[in-house]
Amino acid sequence: MQTDIRDMTVDGLLQMHDLAPEDLAAVRKLGAHIVPRLNEYGEMFYRWIADLPEYQIVFTSPEITAHARAEQLQYWRRTFAAEVDDRYVAERRHVGATHARIGLSLPSYFAAMNYSFVLLTKTLYEGQLSNEDYLVALQAFTKLMHFDITIVADTYSRLINERIAKQSQALLEMSTPVTQIWEDILMLPVVGIIDSRRAQDLMLTVLKRISQTRAKVFIMDISGVAVVDSGVANHLIKITKSTGLMGCTSLVSGISPEIAQTMVNLGFDVSEISTSATLHDALERAFRVIGRTVTELSRN
Repeated sequence: MQTDIRDMTVDGLLQMHDLAPEDLAAVRKLGAHIVPRLNEYGEMFYRWIADLPEYQIVFTSPEITAHARAEQLQYWRRTFAAEVDDRYVAERRHVGATHARIGLSLPSYFAAMNYSFVLLTKTLYEGQLSNEDYLVALQAFTKLMHFDITIVADTYSRLINERIAKQSQALLEMSTPVTQIWEDILMLPVVGIIDSRRAQDLMLTVLKRISQTRAKVFIMDISGVAVVDSGVANHLIKITKSTGLMGCTSLVSGISPEIAQTMVNLGFDVSEISTSATLHDALERAFRVIGRTVTELSRN
């Protein structure tokens, strides 16, 4: 079973990254020599990103850049303080949410963290620790960076996936326009490919509209459906049967010769579906079902 990072305690996260109290102490020891030079880090880091197109889109003014720089320096001060608690984790989640909100990609974030690691542990570090202490601190700092990256990337990915899901749902709703074209008559033009997920959403939307409008007839026009195979035919039958259980007569229009031949070749009992070749024919039948008569007006 996949672990949800959001449900893990701080101790659980520390254990997952093999971060012990002595590791955090080693990070603080290294930070004592690097934190005083963080302004230099800021100068070098922002010179580096100045030529990166993705950052140019985000940092559109000196004020935005100055704010981001101040936040980033504070981020590293908190990192080297190595007081990993709930607040520390929340701040890392905030970083992930901010990257998702402004649209900075994860590859750009990873590249920035890698460049920062080089600046902080090699460029700015001047050998104040013994070789043994430096190696211990370097390993501990690497673990803590991985700790941070895990939380940031998880938060970023979750929020982006939620945004994509909402957009997909919105598009799906737009592609399922169940319209009341007459009193007691609903119509849905279906365009594109029908898979299991879309068929389920179509069914739920249609049944909800039937319940709301108390419609007596539902017309589903499939003239825009690209392919009808056994799966699509099954979905159509399920939708018509479901509407029938709610006392609504289903009519399927837009049956082309190719679709009709395919359904017969697949062995489906087409008598289970009330079909017509054109939407015009389906409308005439729908009016008969609700007891209305269609009269053609004279052109004279």
